[in-house]
Amino acid sequence: MTKQITNPEDLKKIRAALQECSNALTRTEAERDLINDTIKLTCDNFALDKKVFRKMIGVYHKRNLNEEVQQHEDFVELYTNVTGAN
Repeated sequence: MTKQITNPEDLKKIRAALQECSNALTRTEAERDLINDTIKLTCDNFALDKKVFRKMIGVYHKRNLNEEVQQHEDFVELYTNVTGAN
């Protein structure tokens, strides 16, 4: 059970925290919209696959191409081993 908060200063701080978090979520939503609009425009203009372009964005942001390549190679090796596919 949640305790009852009655101290006016505590209530004020909690309301301020709620407002701050709500503002941050609003900014996050706006940034997500910007990313989606940029992806759509870029993919439409250059006939790129959105899934591939999103993957490129993630790798570019994390700067982890070598890790992605290794994971893909591991996947291919395991998949061909399990399924017998070439």
